[in-house]
Amino acid sequence: MDTSFTNSRESLERANRIPESHWTGLTRAQQFRSIELEGFVVIPDLLSEELMEEIREETSRVPTTAVDYSPHQRGCPDLQWTDSPRATSVIGLPATVEFVKELFGDELICTSCQYAESRPGHPGIAIHTDSQPYGSKIFGVQASSPCLVRVLYYLDDLTPECSPFKVIPRSHLSLHRDANPYNRYLSHRDEVMVTCRAGSAVMINQKVFHANFPNYSDRVRRMLAIAYRPTWAGPIDDVPERDPEKVAGLPPAVRKYFRSLNTRNIDFDLPNRPDNMAKQATGISPGRWG
Repeated sequence: MDTSFTNSRESLERANRIPESHWTGLTRAQQFRSIELEGFVVIPDLLSEELMEEIREETSRVPTTAVDYSPHQRGCPDLQWTDSPRATSVIGLPATVEFVKELFGDELICTSCQYAESRPGHPGIAIHTDSQPYGSKIFGVQASSPCLVRVLYYLDDLTPECSPFKVIPRSHLSLHRDANPYNRYLSHRDEVMVTCRAGSAVMINQKVFHANFPNYSDRVRRMLAIAYRPTWAGPIDDVPERDPEKVAGLPPAVRKYFRSLNTRNIDFDLPNRPDNMAKQATGISPGRWG
């Protein structure tokens, strides 16, 4: 297993950057254009400092497990089942769910909620996608969902030396074999560094190639990662259902996003020319980008 650092400390100054000011004041149409065309968008200041402090306190108590390639990258899956009510409430954050529901034009299913830490010495995550159309050993069959957005809420400022987000814009559009969603890369000449203030979120199309940079700082970079899919975009095969008693114990504002993971609102028997076909659909018009 390759455990080397993805980027040297010296290379951070030469990294491709997007100014943080770029994301301020974008219209909803421009935000949709960014996540659909570029594969990601940054939404600044979604979490208040008060809420973040409560979440930091909660997540300081949850058990975390190190990844196989580094003891400095740790996480806690299924955060909603831990004693973390304020962190769990973020699943139903109005500003986010309204954005994603409008983006999808559909009701939402939350497929995962996890907490992650990139500690000093973290070597950087390999460039990857969150989309595996046939499932995978890492993500299971749930990763076969054909449409999913992951929301990365940062609880600490992303600076060049503290594991900022990394992405290859538009990589989700490529039809080349290099864009096989099962591929992984240590680094790439077109990778872009994204920095932002604590409380901001990076929303990504699951098919875009992304990662994070190493943590060369002396502080931990903490994050909540929450994934949503539309009700039509089910996995290719049945996945284990969540414990109904645990789901029933969630607050109503969050519970409504925890319907069956096997929901597939599709018409499998669709004929070639069904009756009463529509003649317009705003959701597939480039005009939605403004």
